[in-house]
Amino acid sequence: MLVLGIILLVVGFVTGISILWTIGIILTVVGAVLWILGSTGHAVAGHRHYW
Repeated sequence: MLVLGIILLVVGFVTGISILWTIGIILTVVGAVLWILGSTGHAVAGHRHYW
Protein backbone atom coordinates (compact mmCIF):
# COMPACT_ATOMS: atom_id res chain seq x y z
CA MET A 1 0.00 0.00 0.00
CA LEU A 2 2.88 2.30 0.75
CA VAL A 3 4.52 1.64 -2.62
CA LEU A 4 1.23 2.09 -4.47
CA GLY A 5 0.71 5.43 -2.72
CA ILE A 6 4.16 6.64 -3.75
CA ILE A 7 3.58 5.52 -7.34
CA LEU A 8 0.26 7.37 -7.45
CA LEU A 9 1.91 10.48 -6.00
CA VAL A 10 4.54 10.47 -8.73
CA VAL A 11 2.05 9.77 -11.53
CA GLY A 12 -0.35 12.42 -10.22
CA PHE A 13 2.46 14.97 -9.98
CA VAL A 14 3.81 14.27 -13.47
CA THR A 15 0.43 14.23 -15.22
CA GLY A 16 -1.14 16.98 -13.16
CA ILE A 17 -4.18 14.87 -12.19
CA SER A 18 -5.11 16.05 -8.71
CA ILE A 19 -7.28 13.06 -7.78
CA LEU A 20 -4.28 10.73 -8.20
CA TRP A 21 -2.24 13.06 -6.01
CA THR A 22 -4.92 13.00 -3.30
CA ILE A 23 -5.37 9.21 -3.39
CA GLY A 24 -1.58 8.80 -3.33
CA ILE A 25 -1.27 10.92 -0.19
CA ILE A 26 -4.04 8.95 1.55
CA LEU A 27 -2.55 5.57 0.62
CA THR A 28 0.93 6.65 1.65
CA VAL A 29 -0.26 7.80 5.08
CA VAL A 30 -2.37 4.67 5.67
CA GLY A 31 0.47 2.44 4.49
CA ALA A 32 2.95 4.17 6.77
CA VAL A 33 0.64 3.83 9.79
CA LEU A 34 0.05 0.13 9.11
CA TRP A 35 3.76 -0.43 8.62
CA ILE A 36 4.60 1.28 11.92
CA LEU A 37 1.91 -0.65 13.80
CA GLY A 38 3.05 -3.94 12.29
CA SER A 39 6.71 -3.32 13.01
CA THR A 40 6.06 -2.49 16.67
CA GLY A 41 4.36 -5.84 17.22
CA HIS A 42 0.72 -4.75 17.28
CA ALA A 43 -1.66 -7.07 15.48
CA VAL A 44 -3.08 -5.40 12.37
CA ALA A 45 -6.31 -6.92 11.02
CA GLY A 46 -5.60 -10.14 12.87
CA HIS A 47 -2.04 -10.50 11.57
CA ARG A 48 1.11 -10.19 13.63
CA HIS A 49 3.06 -8.58 10.77
CA TYR A 50 1.91 -6.31 7.97
CA TRP A 51 3.78 -6.49 4.69
